[in-house]
Amino acid sequence: MGTIPETKIYNLVRKSGIIKHKTRQLFLVDLLKSLIKSRSVVFSELAYKMDKSIKMSSIERRIQDFFQKVKFDYESLIHLLLSFTPHDKLVLSIDRTEWDFGKTQINILCIVVSIGKMAIPLYFEMLDNNSGNSNWKDRITILESLIDKIGKERIGIILMDREFIGHKWLLWLKSEAISFCVRVPKHHLILFADGSIFKAEELLLHKKCVYKRDICVDKTSLNLSLSYGKNEDLVYLIGTENPRLLKMWYKKRWTIEVFFQALKGRGFNLEKSQLKSIVKYKKLFALVSIAYAICWAVGIEDGKTNPVKTKKHGYPQYSVFRRGLNIVRAFFKRKIETVFEQTIDKIILKFTRLLKTVG
Repeated sequence: MGTIPETKIYNLVRKSGIIKHKTRQLFLVDLLKSLIKSRSVVFSELAYKMDKSIKMSSIERRIQDFFQKVKFDYESLIHLLLSFTPHDKLVLSIDRTEWDFGKTQINILCIVVSIGKMAIPLYFEMLDNNSGNSNWKDRITILESLIDKIGKERIGIILMDREFIGHKWLLWLKSEAISFCVRVPKHHLILFADGSIFKAEELLLHKKCVYKRDICVDKTSLNLSLSYGKNEDLVYLIGTENPRLLKMWYKKRWTIEVFFQALKGRGFNLEKSQLKSIVKYKKLFALVSIAYAICWAVGIEDGKTNPVKTKKHGYPQYSVFRRGLNIVRAFFKRKIETVFEQTIDKIILKFTRLLKTVG
């Protein structure tokens, strides 16, 4: 491949097994490089950033051919992305993101690992349901598939927003002994053991917070946390954990929103793709997830020796992801950034160890 940046990423792609054929592995590296350099998923932009001595139109056709014909091994992708996670017990968040391109509706159900203020994608599926909410069957299917790959014992807790309520779904999680915390729409009634029924706002009347064990919501016995947020929004949470800890857990769910932002306008502008096939979009989402994970890991590694500066408003100048993105882009311009090389080497080593444990 001739240059260090491409060689480092190629070693990672080759060991991952996401794509089997060497020529297509090399082209995947070209795509990752172009994606990071351009911060765009539009094929013409990707083609423009490729270092090829052929016509732009020919490069675009090769990109189109890649998404049309190349098969991704998504099980291998899970193992690769898992290599970026530092913890044995995983804090998972599940959510949807959606947008429209003309008459094409993109609807993605995604599970991420929450790490600090950021998240690493782990598993995702395209929903073909006219951008509607996921149903309990969709959720069980995607979670069962993930459990089959990583093992139930690695799941510490699952965090979910108001869409992910529902009797059959919650009962299934309980029956599988999977710990969870989910926010509940305020109109859902709360049933106590003595038969009394309350609205959440009634229980919070003249109180800052309410914690209860073994109440019934959506025909499911769970623990309850009620409080008001910074904007006086009702924070109505149920779950299997200590009720006093539910709000602390739920705050970690925000990392999946940060991840979606990084994939879209604050990162790679995923929603601007002109693809009309959800099969191709799944491949594109995989590509962007790998690029995001690499940049995030580089940002984490760099932060160990170069702490992020905090501005006057109390927030860091750059997110971990944006810092890593800037470093990798600089690396591709042939500016020496050894933290990028070190990070990729660490991920390759961790991935190799992970493959030994999964057989």
